[in-house]
Amino acid sequence: MNSKKALIFNIQKFSIHDGPGIRTIVFFKGCPLRCLWCSNPESQKNDIEITWDASKCISCKQCIKTCPQGAIYEKNGIKAINKNRCIICKRCTEICPKKAFDTEGEYKTIDEVMSEVLKDIDFYEESGGGVTLSGGEVLYQADFAIELLKELNKYGIHRAAETTGFTSHDIFKKFIENVDLLLFDMKHYDTQKHEQGTGVNNDLIIENMKAAVDRGKDIIARIPVIPNFNNSLRDAEKFSDLLNKIGIKKVNLLPFHQFGQKKYKLLQREYKMENVPQLHPEDLTDYKKVFINNGFDCKI
Repeated sequence: MNSKKALIFNIQKFSIHDGPGIRTIVFFKGCPLRCLWCSNPESQKNDIEITWDASKCISCKQCIKTCPQGAIYEKNGIKAINKNRCIICKRCTEICPKKAFDTEGEYKTIDEVMSEVLKDIDFYEESGGGVTLSGGEVLYQADFAIELLKELNKYGIHRAAETTGFTSHDIFKKFIENVDLLLFDMKHYDTQKHEQGTGVNNDLIIENMKAAVDRGKDIIARIPVIPNFNNSLRDAEKFSDLLNKIGIKKVNLLPFHQFGQKKYKLLQREYKMENVPQLHPEDLTDYKKVFINNGFDCKI
């Protein structure tokens, strides 16, 4: 039995978008970046979190009466949680008659994760699929992730990882030795703009990209195309220039969407992209052509 644990917030089955074939995606909780457009805000903090759904609340106030720490209070009909007092005892999730409270994140051992992903090994074999580690940022819990990748390899399961690459060179090199495919997020080519949009600069990320190329890894650069941040045709040209210099020739474009908007309300966090219109694949036709004209295998 392997007792090492990591904080996981979802294990999603039958995915066809995060690597070849039918895949299981293991989502790690915790990320050093704070992308303004993040569609999984529940993935950012490396802690178990309590969520509250206002649409389910019937104002019975059982949560307030039951909380042993007095962490839940009400202001103008809205429940709020004092994060400094909350000890994640989960009493609120148990007492609420309408299940307005829930939790994000659960500590799992490698054996527990393997038990779940091995249920679908026949689908991986038939479709050429496998398991993808995602987040948050999988490298935030790199020791666990590396051990999990080694276990997957024992069963001959294809291993992919979606990553920002934001970690030390030593950790990154150890990690990629156990990965068959890297889905490498690329937010911006410009260091200053990258920091404005994500909270960190991209120097370390680019160096790790180069290291992965030098080691002959199979890499797909994934670019989230965000309005007023990196969606101009000039931006596409600059991305192309940088990726050509690094040596990455496969690109996936991810149009900005609002699928995660409700999650910010559940977590009672501000969402700064709330009024930004979504992009659709047809909006990126010319953007995609820039990459194709520069010799890339580019998909949306």
